[in-house]
Amino acid sequence: MTTATVPLKAKDYRSEVKVVWCPGCGDYGVLNSVQKAFAELQLPINNTVAVSGIGCSSRLPYFLKTYGFHSLHGRSLPVGAGIKLGNPDLEVVVFGGDGDGFSIGGGHVPHVVRKNTDLTYVVMDNHIYGLTKGQVSPTSSPGFVATTTPYGAPDTTSVNPLAYVLTFGGTFVAQCFSGNPKQTAEIVKQAIQHKGFSYVNIISPCLTFNKIDTFDFYKDSVAELPEDHDNGDLVQALDKALNPPAGKTYTGIFYKASKPTLIENLRAMNKKVGADKNYDLNKIIDAHRP
Repeated sequence: MTTATVPLKAKDYRSEVKVVWCPGCGDYGVLNSVQKAFAELQLPINNTVAVSGIGCSSRLPYFLKTYGFHSLHGRSLPVGAGIKLGNPDLEVVVFGGDGDGFSIGGGHVPHVVRKNTDLTYVVMDNHIYGLTKGQVSPTSSPGFVATTTPYGAPDTTSVNPLAYVLTFGGTFVAQCFSGNPKQTAEIVKQAIQHKGFSYVNIISPCLTFNKIDTFDFYKDSVAELPEDHDNGDLVQALDKALNPPAGKTYTGIFYKASKPTLIENLRAMNKKVGADKNYDLNKIIDAHRP
């Protein structure tokens, strides 16, 4: 006689570590949505790894009961990729912010993306450096006034994370708003289910240091992608990412494609060269002894 397994609930993924973000921070909504997505997928706690870099958003793994790895600033993706390559059976979800991911970590993104590494990358985009008290980030608007740019940022443009990932070959690219937890949970869920590299940009306002890109601002500007949007069309996806209607920010799944993952390609290569055979390592060592 077998004992029925009790389904995990969202709260079962919450650790005992106290959540320490500023009151009203958008990251609270992200955490709740992630836990809901995990519960809907019934991810095994002991087979799931949350990885992060440095920043307010990078505290998130502490608040989950899964395995966690708090890595160096900007190095979360290579760490996550290494974990996935080391044990492909693990579910790896990488968390970070716009500064961590697209400034110091910007050089890692293209290569993890183009290899179609089978992991999910969730970025909480607040258009500011929150942990270090309000400096301009790569996604801040040109001319943005912050602690290090009292006369406005001199940048002529800002990084568009969606276009960035799409350009380098992301096979699942989506955006949502932490103020819409239902949509956020559903998109995170689909990203985890996707086979290959999944990128989810979550607009997550910082109430303390960014007084421009607020919840009120996004409540009026966020709009779901048109019903006729074809998320299998890369050109459409790039157009929607780069050219939303004036004053609007699109949410939804911009692009989704099926391509071989890095692990699948490596396994095919191993098979081709015969590296998948079960060699007796001791015999090989003995054969090469002096």
